[in-house]
Amino acid sequence: MTPTRRGLAIILSSPSGAGKSTMARRLMTWDPTLSFSVSATTRPPRPGEVEGRDYYFVDRETFGEWIMQGEMLEHAEVFGNHYGSPKAPVEAALAAGRDVIFDIDWQGTQQLAQSAIRGDMVSIFILPPSIAELERRLRSRGQDGPDVIAKRMAKSEAEISHWAEYDYVLVNDDMDATEMRLRTLLEAERLKRGRQPWLSGFVAGLSEEFRERETT
Repeated sequence: MTPTRRGLAIILSSPSGAGKSTMARRLMTWDPTLSFSVSATTRPPRPGEVEGRDYYFVDRETFGEWIMQGEMLEHAEVFGNHYGSPKAPVEAALAAGRDVIFDIDWQGTQQLAQSAIRGDMVSIFILPPSIAELERRLRSRGQDGPDVIAKRMAKSEAEISHWAEYDYVLVNDDMDATEMRLRTLLEAERLKRGRQPWLSGFVAGLSEEFRERETT
């Protein structure tokens, strides 16, 4: 069956700890038709992470080959590890009318804006309510040691400086409220005229009804 619209590439970016990964998971719970763009990475798995669900874990040689073959929509080096979005599964999902969430940074967003899927993008930047709260969230995750947290905090200012490059910007001062705002944004984006190719045929049918009324 032909999809009623092309899928959306939903870009969520934020400094580490501001909530983009949490919001991505919440959106997929709210709408199970949403899929997650699984990134490839050269870093080792963290406890509980599953191959193909959280990341595709590959070595540096394989990652480099994918870049050279044009198989990555975007890629970047973060804290000594490489991350990127494989192209084929994303393009297949969008063509089938399925929305895809990207949990990426500003560098990846800039690359996607120059890629083949740029017309399908809606980009959202999530800000923390304060820098103190950002650090508290990073520490409460219990995933990184003090040295890594310090590096993430040092990088946050540069990441936040790119907020104006995004279509929407949300301050994540309350998880539930932020989720509701994201839902509203997605519902509105899905209803944009340009994302509903079936409307042309529908309006043509309305015009035909007018002509039929004139002849009776």
